[in-house]
Amino acid sequence: MTAALGRIILGRSEVAMKRAFIIVGWIEGISLLLLLFVAMPLKYIWMQPEMVRQVGMAHGLLFMLYVVGAINLALDESWGWKKLTMALVLSSVPFGTFIFEKKYL
Repeated sequence: MTAALGRIILGRSEVAMKRAFIIVGWIEGISLLLLLFVAMPLKYIWMQPEMVRQVGMAHGLLFMLYVVGAINLALDESWGWKKLTMALVLSSVPFGTFIFEKKYL
């Protein structure tokens, strides 16, 4: 019901919603990798914390978009609890969003 209402209000088809979710997943995955493998070493090894604040903020916003998108898509496509749980768990693991897209979408 909620996803259908969102489609009516936003005028998005199921294909467009899935495509947007995949794009957000890729960007969110890249932001997590940047945070873990570039920004964190800069902060803790070379004492340059500036990038953590910027990449961390972007990653946080992208993570929230990913979670909302996963819930919205789960409601729209009638995902089971296992698939939704995998989407949410893998979103916090490096390379997880890429694995979820390949294996579950």
